[in-house]
Amino acid sequence: MKVIGAGLPRTATLAQRVFLETSGVGQCYHMTRVWEDLGQVKYWVDAFEGRPEWSEVFRGYAASVDWPGSFYWRELMVAYPDAKVILSTRDADSWAASIKSTIWSALFGDTLMRDLSTARARVVPEWAQYRELMMAMWQKSGLLASSEEAFDSAAVAKAMLAYNDEVRQTVPSDRLLVWTPADGWEKLCEFLDIPIHVPEIPMVNTEAMFVQRTCKASLDSLNQWFAENSEPEHS
Repeated sequence: MKVIGAGLPRTATLAQRVFLETSGVGQCYHMTRVWEDLGQVKYWVDAFEGRPEWSEVFRGYAASVDWPGSFYWRELMVAYPDAKVILSTRDADSWAASIKSTIWSALFGDTLMRDLSTARARVVPEWAQYRELMMAMWQKSGLLASSEEAFDSAAVAKAMLAYNDEVRQTVPSDRLLVWTPADGWEKLCEFLDIPIHVPEIPMVNTEAMFVQRTCKASLDSLNQWFAENSEPEHS
Protein backbone atom coordinates (compact mmCIF):
# COMPACT_ATOMS: atom_id res chain seq x y z
CA MET A 1 0.00 0.00 0.00
CA LYS A 2 1.48 3.32 -1.12
CA VAL A 3 -1.36 5.74 -0.42
CA ILE A 4 -3.92 5.88 2.39
CA GLY A 5 -6.79 8.27 1.77
CA ALA A 6 -8.06 9.73 5.03
CA GLY A 7 -10.49 12.12 3.37
CA LEU A 8 -14.20 11.72 3.94
CA PRO A 9 -16.63 10.71 1.19
CA ARG A 10 -17.83 13.59 -1.02
CA THR A 11 -14.35 15.18 -1.14
CA ALA A 12 -13.52 14.26 -4.75
CA THR A 13 -12.48 10.75 -3.74
CA LEU A 14 -13.66 9.09 -6.95
CA ALA A 15 -11.67 11.62 -8.97
CA GLN A 16 -8.68 10.69 -6.80
CA ARG A 17 -9.21 7.03 -7.64
CA VAL A 18 -9.16 7.86 -11.35
CA PHE A 19 -6.05 9.99 -10.95
CA LEU A 20 -4.10 7.45 -8.91
CA GLU A 21 -4.88 4.67 -11.35
CA THR A 22 -4.05 6.69 -14.48
CA SER A 23 -0.90 8.25 -13.04
CA GLY A 24 0.79 4.90 -12.50
CA VAL A 25 0.42 4.63 -8.72
CA GLY A 26 -1.65 1.46 -9.11
CA GLN A 27 -5.11 0.12 -8.49
CA CYS A 28 -7.05 2.17 -5.94
CA TYR A 29 -9.70 0.86 -3.58
CA HIS A 30 -12.85 3.00 -3.31
CA MET A 31 -16.42 2.49 -2.16
CA THR A 32 -17.36 1.83 -5.77
CA ARG A 33 -15.30 -1.37 -5.55
CA VAL A 34 -17.69 -2.64 -2.91
CA TRP A 35 -20.66 -1.72 -5.09
CA GLU A 36 -19.07 -3.62 -7.97
CA ASP A 37 -18.58 -6.72 -5.80
CA LEU A 38 -20.91 -6.99 -2.82
CA GLY A 39 -19.06 -10.14 -1.79
CA GLN A 40 -16.49 -7.78 -0.24
CA VAL A 41 -18.99 -6.50 2.32
CA LYS A 42 -18.15 -9.40 4.62
CA TYR A 43 -14.53 -8.20 4.93
CA TRP A 44 -15.69 -4.79 6.10
CA VAL A 45 -18.16 -6.28 8.54
CA ASP A 46 -15.28 -8.27 10.00
CA ALA A 47 -13.17 -5.10 10.22
CA PHE A 48 -15.99 -3.23 11.95
CA GLU A 49 -16.28 -6.05 14.45
CA GLY A 50 -12.54 -5.91 15.18
CA ARG A 51 -11.32 -8.68 12.87
CA PRO A 52 -9.68 -6.88 9.94
CA GLU A 53 -7.85 -8.80 7.24
CA TRP A 54 -6.17 -5.91 5.46
CA SER A 55 -3.93 -8.09 3.31
CA GLU A 56 -7.02 -9.82 1.95
CA VAL A 57 -9.08 -6.65 1.49
CA PHE A 58 -6.33 -4.78 -0.32
CA ARG A 59 -4.81 -7.63 -2.27
CA GLY A 60 -3.67 -6.14 -5.58
CA TYR A 61 -4.25 -2.53 -4.52
CA ALA A 62 -1.64 0.18 -4.14
CA ALA A 63 -3.96 2.84 -2.72
CA SER A 64 -7.22 3.35 -0.89
CA VAL A 65 -9.48 6.41 -0.79
CA ASP A 66 -13.03 7.06 0.41
CA TRP A 67 -14.98 4.89 2.83
CA PRO A 68 -14.90 2.21 3.97
CA GLY A 69 -11.09 2.45 3.84
CA SER A 70 -10.77 6.01 5.14
CA PHE A 71 -12.87 5.09 8.19
CA TYR A 72 -9.82 3.05 9.24
CA TRP A 73 -7.07 5.55 8.45
CA ARG A 74 -5.48 5.12 11.89
CA GLU A 75 -5.35 1.34 11.62
CA LEU A 76 -4.07 1.47 8.06
CA MET A 77 -1.26 3.84 9.06
CA VAL A 78 -0.03 1.14 11.43
CA ALA A 79 -0.58 -1.72 9.01
CA TYR A 80 1.23 0.13 6.20
CA PRO A 81 3.89 2.29 7.92
CA ASP A 82 5.53 3.35 4.64
CA ALA A 83 2.31 4.57 3.01
CA LYS A 84 1.65 8.28 2.64
CA VAL A 85 -1.63 9.80 3.81
CA ILE A 86 -3.85 12.16 1.80
CA LEU A 87 -6.53 14.16 3.58
CA SER A 88 -8.88 15.48 0.91
CA THR A 89 -11.07 18.33 2.08
CA ARG A 90 -13.61 20.88 0.90
CA ASP A 91 -15.64 23.74 2.35
CA ALA A 92 -17.46 22.33 5.37
CA ASP A 93 -20.85 23.86 4.57
CA SER A 94 -20.81 22.60 0.98
CA TRP A 95 -19.72 19.18 2.23
CA ALA A 96 -22.66 19.04 4.62
CA ALA A 97 -25.06 19.99 1.83
CA SER A 98 -23.59 17.31 -0.43
CA ILE A 99 -23.80 14.66 2.27
CA LYS A 100 -27.44 15.54 2.92
CA SER A 101 -28.47 15.12 -0.72
CA THR A 102 -26.52 11.89 -1.24
CA ILE A 103 -25.43 9.57 1.55
CA TRP A 104 -27.76 10.79 4.28
CA SER A 105 -30.72 10.80 1.90
CA ALA A 106 -29.92 7.27 0.75
CA LEU A 107 -29.60 5.90 4.28
CA PHE A 108 -31.88 8.02 6.43
CA GLY A 109 -33.85 10.50 4.32
CA ASP A 110 -37.47 10.48 3.22
CA THR A 111 -36.54 10.04 -0.46
CA LEU A 112 -37.27 7.79 -3.40
CA MET A 113 -33.57 6.90 -3.46
CA ARG A 114 -33.86 5.50 0.06
CA ASP A 115 -37.10 3.68 -0.81
CA LEU A 116 -35.47 1.97 -3.80
CA SER A 117 -32.33 1.15 -1.85
CA THR A 118 -34.39 -0.33 0.98
CA ALA A 119 -36.42 -2.40 -1.50
CA ARG A 120 -33.18 -3.69 -2.99
CA ALA A 121 -32.09 -4.75 0.49
CA ARG A 122 -35.20 -6.96 0.71
CA VAL A 123 -34.08 -9.04 -2.27
CA VAL A 124 -30.27 -8.78 -2.07
CA PRO A 125 -28.97 -9.89 1.35
CA GLU A 126 -25.48 -8.50 0.71
CA TRP A 127 -26.97 -5.07 0.00
CA ALA A 128 -28.95 -5.23 3.24
CA GLN A 129 -25.73 -6.06 5.07
CA TYR A 130 -23.97 -3.18 3.32
CA ARG A 131 -26.67 -0.67 4.30
CA GLU A 132 -26.62 -1.81 7.92
CA LEU A 133 -22.85 -1.50 7.99
CA MET A 134 -22.85 1.98 6.49
CA MET A 135 -25.46 3.23 8.95
CA ALA A 136 -23.45 1.80 11.83
CA MET A 137 -20.20 3.32 10.57
CA TRP A 138 -21.64 6.79 10.06
CA GLN A 139 -23.26 6.81 13.47
CA LYS A 140 -20.14 5.48 15.19
CA SER A 141 -18.07 8.16 13.49
CA GLY A 142 -20.22 10.86 15.05
CA LEU A 143 -20.52 12.60 11.70
CA LEU A 144 -24.17 11.76 11.06
CA ALA A 145 -27.16 11.28 13.31
CA SER A 146 -29.77 8.60 12.77
CA SER A 147 -32.99 8.93 10.83
CA GLU A 148 -34.75 9.72 14.10
CA GLU A 149 -33.15 13.15 14.09
CA ALA A 150 -33.45 15.93 11.53
CA PHE A 151 -30.36 16.69 9.49
CA ASP A 152 -28.40 19.44 11.24
CA SER A 153 -26.21 21.07 8.60
CA ALA A 154 -24.28 23.19 11.09
CA ALA A 155 -23.51 20.20 13.33
CA VAL A 156 -22.43 18.05 10.37
CA ALA A 157 -20.14 20.78 9.06
CA LYS A 158 -18.64 21.21 12.53
CA ALA A 159 -18.09 17.45 12.82
CA MET A 160 -16.27 17.40 9.48
CA LEU A 161 -13.90 20.16 10.61
CA ALA A 162 -13.21 18.29 13.86
CA TYR A 163 -12.50 15.10 11.90
CA ASN A 164 -10.04 16.90 9.63
CA ASP A 165 -8.30 18.50 12.61
CA GLU A 166 -7.86 15.10 14.22
CA VAL A 167 -6.18 13.74 11.09
CA ARG A 168 -3.88 16.77 10.89
CA GLN A 169 -2.90 16.45 14.54
CA THR A 170 -2.33 12.68 14.37
CA VAL A 171 -0.48 12.05 11.11
CA PRO A 172 3.18 13.14 11.04
CA SER A 173 3.55 16.19 8.82
CA ASP A 174 6.13 14.52 6.57
CA ARG A 175 3.66 11.75 5.86
CA LEU A 176 0.55 13.88 5.30
CA LEU A 177 -0.81 15.96 2.43
CA VAL A 178 -3.92 18.07 2.95
CA TRP A 179 -5.46 18.46 -0.51
CA THR A 180 -8.47 20.08 -2.13
CA PRO A 181 -9.53 19.84 -5.79
CA ALA A 182 -8.59 23.51 -6.18
CA ASP A 183 -4.96 22.48 -5.55
CA GLY A 184 -4.93 20.48 -8.78
CA TRP A 185 -2.95 17.32 -9.40
CA GLU A 186 0.56 18.78 -9.35
CA LYS A 187 0.58 18.97 -5.58
CA LEU A 188 -0.36 15.30 -5.39
CA CYS A 189 2.33 14.35 -7.88
CA GLU A 190 5.00 16.16 -5.90
CA PHE A 191 3.85 14.59 -2.65
CA LEU A 192 3.85 11.08 -4.13
CA ASP A 193 7.09 11.70 -6.03
CA ILE A 194 5.66 10.68 -9.38
CA PRO A 195 5.93 12.36 -12.80
CA ILE A 196 3.71 15.42 -13.15
CA HIS A 197 0.37 14.26 -14.50
CA VAL A 198 -2.19 17.04 -14.74
CA PRO A 199 -5.42 15.98 -16.44
CA GLU A 200 -8.55 17.98 -15.78
CA ILE A 201 -10.18 16.95 -12.52
CA PRO A 202 -13.06 14.79 -13.76
CA MET A 203 -16.66 15.21 -12.63
CA VAL A 204 -17.26 11.53 -11.97
CA ASN A 205 -19.50 11.57 -8.91
CA THR A 206 -21.64 14.69 -8.73
CA GLU A 207 -24.66 14.65 -6.44
CA ALA A 208 -26.93 13.92 -9.43
CA MET A 209 -24.62 11.09 -10.54
CA PHE A 210 -24.69 9.60 -7.05
CA VAL A 211 -28.48 9.59 -6.98
CA GLN A 212 -28.72 8.15 -10.49
CA ARG A 213 -26.14 5.45 -9.74
CA THR A 214 -27.89 4.43 -6.53
CA CYS A 215 -31.36 4.36 -8.08
CA LYS A 216 -30.22 2.49 -11.20
CA ALA A 217 -28.40 -0.19 -9.21
CA SER A 218 -31.49 -0.68 -7.06
CA LEU A 219 -33.82 -0.85 -10.06
CA ASP A 220 -31.53 -3.31 -11.83
CA SER A 221 -31.56 -5.61 -8.80
CA LEU A 222 -35.32 -5.35 -8.41
CA ASN A 223 -35.93 -6.03 -12.11
CA GLN A 224 -33.67 -9.06 -11.94
CA TRP A 225 -35.50 -10.37 -8.87
CA PHE A 226 -38.85 -9.80 -10.58
CA ALA A 227 -37.72 -11.64 -13.72
CA GLU A 228 -36.48 -14.59 -11.68
CA ASN A 229 -39.61 -14.83 -9.52
CA SER A 230 -42.41 -14.08 -11.97
CA GLU A 231 -44.77 -16.75 -13.17
CA PRO A 232 -44.62 -17.23 -16.94
CA GLU A 233 -47.50 -15.66 -18.79
CA HIS A 234 -49.83 -17.99 -20.65
CA SER A 235 -51.80 -16.93 -23.67
